[in-house]
Amino acid sequence: MMDQALGILPGAWWAWPVALFAYLVFRLWYDNWGGPLKPAEIDAFLAQMDRSPTAGYTDPAVVRAFLEADDGREFVMSNLVRLHPEPQPHPVSGQPTKALVLMQIYVKRFLRVLVRHGGHPLLAMRKVGGYVDAWATPPDPGWTIVGAMRYRSRRDMMKLSLDSGLSDAHPFKTAATAMTFSFPAQVIVAFALRPRIWVALVLALMASLVHLLSLIRILV
Repeated sequence: MMDQALGILPGAWWAWPVALFAYLVFRLWYDNWGGPLKPAEIDAFLAQMDRSPTAGYTDPAVVRAFLEADDGREFVMSNLVRLHPEPQPHPVSGQPTKALVLMQIYVKRFLRVLVRHGGHPLLAMRKVGGYVDAWATPPDPGWTIVGAMRYRSRRDMMKLSLDSGLSDAHPFKTAATAMTFSFPAQVIVAFALRPRIWVALVLALMASLVHLLSLIRILV
């Protein structure tokens, strides 16, 4: 009798296909399904970049070399930023505003665009000391922030850089920033769980709890 009850129990099984479906939707968003960039795409992106409000901040030759070496994999953009120590004119109102406040306005808008293009932050850190281990390098300019952003693909990086939402936010970044540089990297070793793993674990845990609670309800 109990076996029959468990077999027809509403809710005792549906949580698993729902969790699987949710994970598949997540992977459709999280993974790059378009493959590496094609030469025509690269030419089109670079032509648009030349006409964008952010033109002049990046060497097109460096960008082209990075795009032409596309392997279709995700990557991490590492960023070092030195904020202005004194208030800067607000890009809209012109009022003196702390650089950190201006950067927060930019980051809030940037993250919305980043997530829309399949990316997300990995790390955001505040610098708390000078160079501890350094040689044959210029003096520490006084970096303020260190960040790492995950990009789904190089194609998504270009789409993000040309997104109108980011173009509108870019003046806040330039107003807040005294000095910055960024470079792309790929993860070799990571001891933190990546989203592909922890999202699967969270969904499996939720499905298990739903299944277990439904079994307890029928048994009592």
